[in-house]
Amino acid sequence: MYKLILIVLLLPLTMNSQNIFGKWKTIDDETGEAKSTVEIFQKNGKVFGKIIEIYNPKDREALCNTCEGAEYNKPVLGLMIIKDLTQDGIYFKNGTIFDPEAGKTYKCRLSLDEDNPDILMVRGYISFLYATQYWERIES
Repeated sequence: MYKLILIVLLLPLTMNSQNIFGKWKTIDDETGEAKSTVEIFQKNGKVFGKIIEIYNPKDREALCNTCEGAEYNKPVLGLMIIKDLTQDGIYFKNGTIFDPEAGKTYKCRLSLDEDNPDILMVRGYISFLYATQYWERIES
């Protein structure tokens, strides 16, 4: 009986840490340094992510001069970089991710690391070529 109560009480904590939604610290591929916080959320059945914090003080006021359309010259802080992903099993895909530094949009796939659900694997694709970043969960 006590085991059942313990499982029921801990289940919401386990389920909460097993999804991609929330805040994630982005890590620079080359330097290994933390760059920003991206909040991933669901809206109208699709998954989005926006930059909500930039760690380097000199980059906080940066404008997106590599963006196109309505986002051109808008602040990078607050920029929606992940758009329109849908869930397919353990993956979130069929959407895009935008790199404001390079000004490039890639097809995107997100998934949690099988061994550590506090690591988000962020994969950007061009054709059959891809690069993967590993973002770290920020506890709220």
